[in-house]
Amino acid sequence: MVNRFLVQAVADIPLTVYGGGGQTRGYLNLRDTLQCVRLAAENPADEGELKIFNQLTETFTVNELADKVKKVGDGMGLNVQIKSIPNPRKELEEHYYNPVHSGLIEMGLEPHYMTDDVVASMLKRIIAAKDRIDTNRIMPRVSWK
Repeated sequence: MVNRFLVQAVADIPLTVYGGGGQTRGYLNLRDTLQCVRLAAENPADEGELKIFNQLTETFTVNELADKVKKVGDGMGLNVQIKSIPNPRKELEEHYYNPVHSGLIEMGLEPHYMTDDVVASMLKRIIAAKDRIDTNRIMPRVSWK
């Protein structure tokens, strides 16, 4: 969803919020993925112990993420619009989602949060490659219902 919203913002296509946009998702900056793998490998479970780590550092609803991309994109001179479309996925519009993600932080994960500066840097990279965006691949083409 993050990638889709960023590309849509640059391609001047409204950010497509599926349904009401209340679905919550967990996020992890790609730069943190290898850090998580390293920390888990350096801190193995004891014999007979099970360790489970949720690889995420923050959560956003679809609407929160769309608003964040719009705010940053508008500040960069993009005219970002948000549009709700029927949800092509088979999922609840709103649901309880409150994952615990403290284990990796306690082991030393130094997260890169999705700040406005991070969103702006991603938008700048996409702007630089705008001519490579295939707008025919952005909108959903399959309904999971």
